[in-house]
Amino acid sequence: MKKIINGKKYDTETAEWISSYDVTNGRFSDYEEDLYRKRTGEFFLAGEGGPASKYSQPYGDHGSQSGKGIIPLTEEEAREWVEMHCSADKYEDIFGEVEE
Repeated sequence: MKKIINGKKYDTETAEWISSYDVTNGRFSDYEEDLYRKRTGEFFLAGEGGPASKYSQPYGDHGSQSGKGIIPLTEEEAREWVEMHCSADKYEDIFGEVEE
């Protein structure tokens, strides 16, 4: 998946894949996303989900449908995402050792 956001290119083919996470709440709000890091060090999520997920797309006048997209993240947002969805070892692999 490739997208230009605020004049910056985000491309899952050229970025480093870090981790995946799936949310299964019910078929309309389910989504899956992957965390990537660009060569520049910037992080982003690439995901897809149902019509009630954060990846939904508008449909008609007031509806929504399944969709996919890219969400740029700050380093702090990426740290929070990894902290919530990955192991401590994975976190330290990405961001360096954390003090006890």
